[in-house]
Amino acid sequence: MDFYYLPGSAPCRAVQMTAAAVGVELNLKLTDLMKGEHMKPEFLKLNPQHCIPTLVDNGFALWESRAIQIYLAEKYGKDDKLYPKDPQKRAVVNQRLYFDMGTLYQRFADYHYPQIFAKQPANPENEKKMKDAVGFLNTFLEGQEYAAGNDLTIADLSLAATIATYEVAGFDFAPYPNVAAWLARCKANAPGYALNQAGADEFKAKFLS
Repeated sequence: MDFYYLPGSAPCRAVQMTAAAVGVELNLKLTDLMKGEHMKPEFLKLNPQHCIPTLVDNGFALWESRAIQIYLAEKYGKDDKLYPKDPQKRAVVNQRLYFDMGTLYQRFADYHYPQIFAKQPANPENEKKMKDAVGFLNTFLEGQEYAAGNDLTIADLSLAATIATYEVAGFDFAPYPNVAAWLARCKANAPGYALNQAGADEFKAKFLS
């Protein structure tokens, strides 16, 4: 299946780890937003929203990383550990995915992207909100090994892509011991984590150095 992506993108890395977890090989199609490759007619035909990541599985096109993760887990997962069928367990995984999208990842972007792309000074209020988001994750992890319980799920893969970006940006996890311990577990156990790390390192080299 074709996968339109940028390696530095946390959402793209989350999908790559999910594909590794379910044993699906992706046909990688580098899509450089800076060069406008996402605005080419052939890409717009696949995805009129012209965003990455975008997956094309036998003619079926899908975008939004967390939707892609769910699709891969449901269609190709060997069992339901990555995305549990139990309604309450699944609800917690979904909550963590939405937390990543709307809070954890968003607050990283709100703090760092104006500095990276608009050369604006750091905003202390946005920095506090970013730290608060990591604090929420630290609380979620209290007494459990992974974000939605004691099994690794697609929520961990999405969150780990975001937190890897925090890490390369120099975020101090010392005040958040649950997050630090969880990240170490993800590095050791999450399928495809090496791809995640390589992509985060590329993001750092391109935008934070």
